[in-house]
Amino acid sequence: MEKQEAIEIENSKEEPIFRRQLAGKSITVLGTAHVSKASADKVHELLATGSYDGVAIELCPSRYNSMIDPDSLAKMDLFQVFKEGKASMVIASLALGAYQQKMAEEFGIEPGAEMRMAIEQAEEMKSEIHLIDREVGTTLKRVYGNVPWWTKMGIVGGLLGTVISSEKVSEEEIERLKEGDILETTFSQFAEEAKELYEPLIDERDQYMAARLEQIVTSSDNQSILAVVGAGHLKGIESYLAKDEQITTPEELHSKAQETINRLDALPKKSRWPKLIPWIIVAVLITGFAIGFNKSTELGVQLIIYWVLINGSLSALGAALAKGHPMTVIGAFFAAPLTSLNPTIGAGMVTAAIELYFRKPNVGDFSALRKDTTHVSGWWKNKVARTLLVFFFSTIGSAIGTYVAGFKIFESLVG
Repeated sequence: MEKQEAIEIENSKEEPIFRRQLAGKSITVLGTAHVSKASADKVHELLATGSYDGVAIELCPSRYNSMIDPDSLAKMDLFQVFKEGKASMVIASLALGAYQQKMAEEFGIEPGAEMRMAIEQAEEMKSEIHLIDREVGTTLKRVYGNVPWWTKMGIVGGLLGTVISSEKVSEEEIERLKEGDILETTFSQFAEEAKELYEPLIDERDQYMAARLEQIVTSSDNQSILAVVGAGHLKGIESYLAKDEQITTPEELHSKAQETINRLDALPKKSRWPKLIPWIIVAVLITGFAIGFNKSTELGVQLIIYWVLINGSLSALGAALAKGHPMTVIGAFFAAPLTSLNPTIGAGMVTAAIELYFRKPNVGDFSALRKDTTHVSGWWKNKVARTLLVFFFSTIGSAIGTYVAGFKIFESLVG
């Protein structure tokens, strides 16, 4: 195999870029800011030369489909989302898109314009399009798998906070996007000090995209490929490509790339302990109730009242904060104390189902979902987004209520 030629990244006043010869083929990797007009212009400039017969873009299949079919969210089965436990993922994806759109609106630029430009021009020139990023759902699941449950809630809450915040995006934040990635920028308050977040968000995707480029040059007929990625990935991709310089045949390179992709596509194995903890809590609570009734019927009844009032009230408060239907709020109050004693179903599942029953979203709500969630008021205005908030807030309320009520019960037993 032809020796790979490493070329330093060009830090010009324009968008950062590096070029490499790999398996006898040419790869140009352009670093872009996902909300920068200059990035879109640079993509147009490079593709207009007609020098590229393949275009690789930093998109996964789901994000690509969402970009070319903006109405794809209208086809979402909301109840299935809750049933399959994907509500947090949907909220996170919407919040990411909302943050990106928020920056774009303030600076009069279109989010993902450089990706759209690459897709449109590649189609016009009949150049092959390659999607090289890992599925965003897999990335988020690997992020979730790397952190404890309280951090997971903080991540989703932090993402919502970026949307709810009324602070304007500064020019500096836009410029930082040329050094970072939209996911990294959004998660910056978490990722800066957390290696367990940085690795799946940034480093693993650097490896993944480098491996995908190696796959492309060893399995496609493209002779010259333009890769359009976030500028923050340039150094990582260049570094991982350089590590494979010693591989001497295209077959070995392709095999190595496939191994990397398989490893990074694997979902984290779920530990048994997180599954056991809810049951342990239930066992402790039931034991507490039993001890209470053994001491006196009055104490046992008092403990149950504490449990119902605290757990139910906090879950109902969460549903109310999400502006759920009155019946949803009432449902949260009665459901939370029961679902907290049954780890197979959460309070959010019940409240979301009630909200869907009384305020069933229409096609217009699904179609407007992406636009509505770019503004804080839209999360409460749109029936789909509001149902997601009902699920999230009532779940949080019930979780807090479980611990608060648990401590109250313990205090009553030992007092």
